[in-house]
Amino acid sequence: MEINIQQLVSLPLSYIQVIMMSSPEVTSINQEVLVLTAKATELFGSPLVQYGTTYSFRHSSGKEKEALTSSDLSNTAEESEAFQFIADILPKKILASTYLKMLKEKREEEEEEENDNNDETWLGEF
Repeated sequence: MEINIQQLVSLPLSYIQVIMMSSPEVTSINQEVLVLTAKATELFGSPLVQYGTTYSFRHSSGKEKEALTSSDLSNTAEESEAFQFIADILPKKILASTYLKMLKEKREEEEEEENDNNDETWLGEF
């Protein structure tokens, strides 16, 4: 009895293979390893998506209830103890203008600290 490998997993194996091959240490991937990695990814991601979908339905309004967004997954990871460990890799989306403003403020703070340190060094010479 021959089993169709694609029926064992719902994720596209070609995408999983591309991600795995993106590592410089990987030269080839056994088909069994590919299928097992895809299945493990499904089993890992399924509860997150289910919980995220529930979260999205409860906390969104209008059209947003019809789709699961990356913000929903990010909020789910932050608010659920079970998913806290991935909260850092599921960051909330921010506008580019907001990010640039935050970056500018951080650079200004660093420059002020550097100037304060230089002033203290100069005064210490007397």
